[in-house]
Amino acid sequence: MAAQRQKHIPVMLKEVLQYLQPKAGDIYVDATFGNGGYTQAILEAAPCKVIALDRDPNVKVRANEFKNLYADRFEFRAGKFGDFTDLVPEKIGGAVFDIGVSSMQLDNAERGFSFAKEAPLDMRMSCDGESAKDIVNFYGEKELADILYQYGEERKSRQIAAKIIEYRRRKKIETTTELAEIIYTILHKHAGDIDPATRTFQALRIAVNDELGELERGLKGATERLISGGRLVVVDFHSLEDRIVKNYMKANSAKKVRISKYAPELAQDDSVFSEVSKAIAPTPAECFENPRARSAKLRYAIRR
Repeated sequence: MAAQRQKHIPVMLKEVLQYLQPKAGDIYVDATFGNGGYTQAILEAAPCKVIALDRDPNVKVRANEFKNLYADRFEFRAGKFGDFTDLVPEKIGGAVFDIGVSSMQLDNAERGFSFAKEAPLDMRMSCDGESAKDIVNFYGEKELADILYQYGEERKSRQIAAKIIEYRRRKKIETTTELAEIIYTILHKHAGDIDPATRTFQALRIAVNDELGELERGLKGATERLISGGRLVVVDFHSLEDRIVKNYMKANSAKKVRISKYAPELAQDDSVFSEVSKAIAPTPAECFENPRARSAKLRYAIRR
């Protein structure tokens, strides 16, 4: 049974299924439902159940389509994956996370995630709370510079923050393109290079949605719900996210001890994961077909 034709291509879908290994009768969590690409693939890979999470209210229409198609095998629960333990009290066979902004959010100009088209400066995944416009218009210069440096790794963070303060003395910053033009006075655009507004927009998006905090809480919550042998699969797209995933899995993986240099290594019993992977990259073919995959990395872990 197939859901409506996918508009957006799920990144590293083949690898996600390979390492999640859906099994009949188990429950799996798609912690970042979006357009439902991973959910659909999991449901069609095995006669299992998927619980889908998403904070974005705009995905509800898509979730209703899945409910009509898959009935009791699919359940949507609205909320942030950082609240995983509250949203998912059940024990689960696995969970998959696709971290960061979704293609649908980027493509919908009115959401204000992209500088490619003029739109209100918003960036709220949940459509409520503090927006990017609030941050750029009301935060102090040091706070702004810290956000741009810590979350965007922007080397010109202080200059950009100063320019934002200078600009907003004359008028409030309202739109994505207005902010981008401010950035271009510090960092000039060059054909073929990554747009110089990219890092600032990434930083604001992460700050607005507390993405790194949500990721840390989500990983911990999912791990608590995994059955023995359950699998945690994470696809991320930049170094800040990947560092958190890598360090979390490493900190909770089996620590090797050796009784003597002649004896084999033995895993200590107090570790959470029996196996963790190194970063797995998408294939060149996928990167060619789906440019969003180029910066992706996949990591998985298996619960002891």
